[in-house]
Amino acid sequence: MQPEIHHSSNNDARETESAQTTRSLSAPNQLARRSFLRNLGLGAALLVPGAALLSGSSKALAGNGRQRLNAGDVAILQLLAAAELIEADLWQQYKELGGVDAPDSGYKAGLVILDGDQPQYISDNTDDELSHAAFLNAYLTSKGEQPIDLHQFATLPPSQVSFVPQTGRLTNLKQLTIDTSWWTRYRSTTNPDFGATFPNAVPSLDIGLHTAIPRTDNELGDPNHPSNRVKATAFTAGFHFGYIEQGGTSLYATLAQKVTSLEVLRILLSIGGSEIMHFQTWQDKAGNATPLTAFDPINNSTVTFIDLTTGQPETLQANLIMPEPCEFIGPGLPACSIIRPTGPGQLDATGVINSFIADGLFIGQPPQFLHLITSLASAADAAEREGGD
Repeated sequence: MQPEIHHSSNNDARETESAQTTRSLSAPNQLARRSFLRNLGLGAALLVPGAALLSGSSKALAGNGRQRLNAGDVAILQLLAAAELIEADLWQQYKELGGVDAPDSGYKAGLVILDGDQPQYISDNTDDELSHAAFLNAYLTSKGEQPIDLHQFATLPPSQVSFVPQTGRLTNLKQLTIDTSWWTRYRSTTNPDFGATFPNAVPSLDIGLHTAIPRTDNELGDPNHPSNRVKATAFTAGFHFGYIEQGGTSLYATLAQKVTSLEVLRILLSIGGSEIMHFQTWQDKAGNATPLTAFDPINNSTVTFIDLTTGQPETLQANLIMPEPCEFIGPGLPACSIIRPTGPGQLDATGVINSFIADGLFIGQPPQFLHLITSLASAADAAEREGGD
């Protein structure tokens, strides 16, 4: 059964819009270590609820004497493959407009305000997510299980900027409502696994709709003198980077506690560690946003960024990027510096997917897509480690 999703008033409008909407660069030469990713094939048979037949190649690989996975491990890997395809799609959009090969623009200059190496980090993060998706699908196939292909849902319109490929996308980066409470969560001494809640670092990003990419050539801006509106789009992206990767950080750690196979555990710990590195990079950069207020006439929304580098309490201070020690496991134990949350019912599979929905990533997607990804999430969360504690 598809899990019930509770939306804010913004997301109620999104559901209506989604139902009414008709589905309508590479890294530089010196980065040879990543160039192989452009040649990886991500095609696979679409997983649909109830799909049970394996392709001939999957059957052959399953019969090669390797140990088969249990149903729970398969469900977890399939959900993670879907999540990585979603991440790869959104990061590709950021790479096209702000990566190392993107033409100079005010938007790219705004990203560089956050860090001079920001375009390189964007390109690298994109390649990493592509590698995760390709590996997880290949591993599923090697075990005789269905890989994930979301290609039929890649129909959302991309940015209309002239140098952006006009191909359909899985995600919408032009109508986001971004939760920035991850910023204060990691600077707090409390833990969401024990019921703690956290305020947003940029409250206005969690109100209304905001674009994180230029929608047209007119929004690219002057690379030498970007306007506040253009910089606001870049800074919105900067906080969205951290939001996406903190989700992956908790997701892998939460699901790792449910797997049975030691090899699958190794996969989740290894890819999850990469997600942690991504998150730490982005939370170190987002706080360099300069103070401004800008209005978006298309989304009819206003965003305000404040200076987080000076004069802020510890829960907002930009340079406090190491996780503050907090309660962990039980109240009788000393505070410990950890990633969080990692408990059930927080940023587990259903929690992350519902968070992505609330974020606006899937505005314009049909109900069939939401049913598929929430079904995958439910199956992953239902997995239980065999063999006991």
